[in-house]
Amino acid sequence: MSKSDVDVLKAAIRSYWSRTPSDKAERYIGQFFDMVRIGTKITAQVVGNHGTYTVSIQPEKQGLSSACSCYIGAGGGCHHCEALAITFLNDAEAFREVKQKRLKEVRSLKDLRGYLKGITLDSLLNELKAKGITQKAFAESIGMNPRHLSSIKSSELRNHYYNELGATKLACLWALEHLEKLKTD
Repeated sequence: MSKSDVDVLKAAIRSYWSRTPSDKAERYIGQFFDMVRIGTKITAQVVGNHGTYTVSIQPEKQGLSSACSCYIGAGGGCHHCEALAITFLNDAEAFREVKQKRLKEVRSLKDLRGYLKGITLDSLLNELKAKGITQKAFAESIGMNPRHLSSIKSSELRNHYYNELGATKLACLWALEHLEKLKTD
């Protein structure tokens, strides 16, 4: 890889946000905690007017994806996202790097937690879809309303987390593992 993950992220941020912050973003720059980088994705928390918000930014093929758990940040682009971007540009080293584990490397509950944090429900459902299992069929097989599964998936992408998110991801992993075993038997 010619460019490091940090360089890719910085370039994506610079193409989306200017270095001159908006007045609203200014007060949040440098105020983040639990700052983490996994590959090209950064996440952090910040105390806002209505509680503590989780903010994330990640480059994508068509630009940049950002999300915030504040009431206006569902689609990203809020002042908290802007402040996180500038915080990263100002001091990328302050973000603790977490190495994404592959599923085959998971050996402990701590590893499992790290793996589940690093993979989205959406990506697991896409893996199931590639194996011929629709989201609706999967939801019904685990006794879940398909609309509820859609809500869990879309909420995670906006940094809002249902309590059953981890269990739902584990159910996806179980289905993926057992589908592989069925194909080899």
